[in-house]
Amino acid sequence: MRSPLSFFAICILAVLALTSAGSPAPLAGRSDPALANPAIDMAGYLAVAEEAARHRESRRVSEAEFLRMSRESGTIVLDARSREKFDELHIKGAIHLSFPDIAIESLARLLPDKNARILIYCNNNFVNAEDAFPKKLNTASLNLSTYIALYNYGYRNVYELGPLIDIRKSKLEFEGTLPPPSR
Repeated sequence: MRSPLSFFAICILAVLALTSAGSPAPLAGRSDPALANPAIDMAGYLAVAEEAARHRESRRVSEAEFLRMSRESGTIVLDARSREKFDELHIKGAIHLSFPDIAIESLARLLPDKNARILIYCNNNFVNAEDAFPKKLNTASLNLSTYIALYNYGYRNVYELGPLIDIRKSKLEFEGTLPPPSR
């Protein structure tokens, strides 16, 4: 006959085994204080990303709306691709700030008015110009990263070009070192 204490211990072990069976193994070093870095906040980033995603849904625009808005005074068209790809081909009149260079100082210098209307686009908005607009995974689209970053820095008047557009049929004007697409 088992003692009530050993039966209780077996039950607790069984519950622990069942609840941890489907759980992923803890990340190596997760609780290691030597790896703590107050300048990096994954939980905060994910919270901001979720909030920005909700905000973004009403801020995605058609090509016609993007074109109309881009012509209005005070509107900034921002291209966050690499300098090389920007130089090859970009929407006429766009300003360049490479995504890795989005930081407190560069934003204050280039986009000092957090209320200014900013239009963004990325590689995944265009087809038939793969040299200048190489395809990224849809979950790694630069529009997503750029929108979240701008939102995180306090820019709320940001609009994103929504559709996938054949650059040869686009009504947007392009400029750069590559010849504009033949239409």
